[in-house]
Amino acid sequence: MHKALPVAAALAVCALAALPTQAATVTTKGRGWKLTTQLGVTSLSPGRQYTITFATSAMKTRYTPYLTAAVSQAKAAGLKLAIGGVEPVNPAKCGPVGHIQFTELYRPLGRAGYSQGMPCPNPSKGVGTGGIVAIDSEYWDGTWPIPAYKLRNTLVHEPLHALGLDHPNLDLNKDGKTADYECVAAPSGETPIMCSPNGGYRTAPGTGRLTGFDLDGLKALLANARAQGIK
Repeated sequence: MHKALPVAAALAVCALAALPTQAATVTTKGRGWKLTTQLGVTSLSPGRQYTITFATSAMKTRYTPYLTAAVSQAKAAGLKLAIGGVEPVNPAKCGPVGHIQFTELYRPLGRAGYSQGMPCPNPSKGVGTGGIVAIDSEYWDGTWPIPAYKLRNTLVHEPLHALGLDHPNLDLNKDGKTADYECVAAPSGETPIMCSPNGGYRTAPGTGRLTGFDLDGLKALLANARAQGIK
């Protein structure tokens, strides 16, 4: 829902470094999508394998059903994305290149009900190398009731941050503020799943699936790499 994991001090420090100069062919935002340029991510490699991994086998079992549909959509859009296995996750340090690592923390943003995802900051040439996702453990222990559609959409929203998508909220009503849920909507009513703090479809079978806005964002990350000759 936001970017910098408070527990990931090393990543936060890196995020303050100067951003790499990007070619003029890079497009960083469009209707209903925006890239995480403040952390230096502008592209995803079309040829690199990106893999979602988990801190424990229990987490892999828990989260895989929520992620499967969106992963299939991302693959169809041209991103080499897969659900992988189990490996150690240190929220203060990026894992292997291409890994989007899932773990659970109590209030990773210091606020009840909020989870967190971020890409590894300032990758070479702006090409995303993976990131960290920390899901609020309160979803599962009964202390933070969350509607099913919000849960499903949140569990997809956060790894999209790790891949390089930002919140596309806009000041649509021109009141000088960019507010929660203030995002463009499709004719059918859904906002991007990346809309802050939580967008996407609200009814089955759409919940947990990427909207056209989110798919356009992933395609832009891939197109930016191709435009720069990055494979």
